[in-house]
Amino acid sequence: MRRAVGLFVAVAALVVASWWWRGADVTMPPSPLAQGERLQCVSYAPFRDRQTPLDFTTYIPAAQIEDDLKRLAALTDCIRIYSVDVGLDQVPEIAERHGLKVLLGIWVSNRRDRTQWQIKTGVALAKRFPNTVQAVIVGNEVLLRGEITADTLTEYLREVKAQVSQPVTYADVWEFWMRNAPLAQGVDFITIHILPYWEDHPIPAKNAADHILSIHGQVAAAFPGREILIGEVGWPSAGRMREGALPSPASQALVMHDLLARTKAAHIRMNVIEAFDQPWKRQLEGTVGGHWGLITDPPRRVKFAWGQPVSNHPHWPWQALGGVLFAALVFAAAGVAARRGGATEPSPRAWQTVAIIAAVAGATLGWTIEAAFLESLGWGGLLRSLALILIAVGVPLACAAAIGARVGTPTFANLLGGVGHVREFRRRKPLALTLVALLAATTVVAIQAALGFAFNPRYLDFPFAPLTAAVVPYLLLQQHLPAAAPTRAMAETAAAAVLVPCAAFTTWQEGAENWQALWFCATLAGLAITLARAPGGRG
Repeated sequence: MRRAVGLFVAVAALVVASWWWRGADVTMPPSPLAQGERLQCVSYAPFRDRQTPLDFTTYIPAAQIEDDLKRLAALTDCIRIYSVDVGLDQVPEIAERHGLKVLLGIWVSNRRDRTQWQIKTGVALAKRFPNTVQAVIVGNEVLLRGEITADTLTEYLREVKAQVSQPVTYADVWEFWMRNAPLAQGVDFITIHILPYWEDHPIPAKNAADHILSIHGQVAAAFPGREILIGEVGWPSAGRMREGALPSPASQALVMHDLLARTKAAHIRMNVIEAFDQPWKRQLEGTVGGHWGLITDPPRRVKFAWGQPVSNHPHWPWQALGGVLFAALVFAAAGVAARRGGATEPSPRAWQTVAIIAAVAGATLGWTIEAAFLESLGWGGLLRSLALILIAVGVPLACAAAIGARVGTPTFANLLGGVGHVREFRRRKPLALTLVALLAATTVVAIQAALGFAFNPRYLDFPFAPLTAAVVPYLLLQQHLPAAAPTRAMAETAAAAVLVPCAAFTTWQEGAENWQALWFCATLAGLAITLARAPGGRG
């Protein structure tokens, strides 16, 4: 018992240290804003919780917009809106009361009737609020979406320019301006979007400002003498890593500090995307789509203060405490199972194995739960997150108990032998049945994730933390109680044959800079080793 206590103390210290390291404040540069200075402009969408512009029956009440713009008036001088439907036609009047200027967006699509309604409404608002509406943006990334041609867009621009006194522009990703240079003749200034995270070759946060200024320079050279507005620029605070581009609170804050300082020095106009997190965007872009805001939703809370340190895991002391308590449960599971199995005390080697399981489980459990809250979307996402939590909690406890009781993991055949067989197996070997059931659940979740990244990875999150908590215990259990059977289990071997090529492909596709992908693929490889070494037998 003294050995177990000593090992637990070491594990507890390791868990706390790992969370302290992950949660440590990241120092920010000095604030790029002078005393009382605000951001030039910020994209504003009013949608909260389940509100979405994808539902044409959505209508945002004036009181909600009033509350938002009251908050934004302390953050920025100007807001950009993208359309004038779903209640957004109320924005100019409310913005005027709060001293905010508006870049008014007219949403252009392949529905000509809806586009004409947008134009009619937008023009009326520009005429009604000439001092508040600073410019009219006719269309947003409609060429990128491929919904209309550049010629049709030019017609819309002419139509609006003929009716308003404000400058008129079109907004799109910078590459589409380079491909459609004649379009510049129909606008008063050029509005480009530069999002380093979404580039075809993603840019790490530390290089984001350099990239943005470089692209701005390229566009300026292509359109000499023309005024250029960076209409969208920003960084997400959560979501999956793309090559070396990591979304996180600290990365977002660092990019914004660096970018704002650099663009101010270069006298570059820019609009930050975006004011508030937009949960509805997760339906289109995954977790990362809903976390571009400078303010969270819910609750409406500013993510960082200019010039102040930022933590990627601000609640790390509680996560560390939870990890230590869970590690204690892992040790307890091994000790209780040993006594019930007739042994008075697990061997020193067994306690060392349990200690490794406890350390891994304690260090990853808080990460798993944190990710579940961020990544769950709809019933499917919720069920997936619950499954990941189940294996992250259940596997370490079951494997620690198995080490204490010296019980190996049976094959999937014991789950596939019919109801009567499973009932008999459960009666005689309940712990063994639990082990194989959890291994099957881990395998199903891992294969689902592996195939997703092999075929449609762009908006998927890497479940590296829960899979680590599940895969490491099985690897250690198999090492502690090696199988002596000369043959391999067919179902497990088939599953391993799926995981290995998926892991290899994802590693190649995501690149060596993406540590989330490398970690995830390492768990797939570890699970494949466990499955491939499973002993064969009748069943």
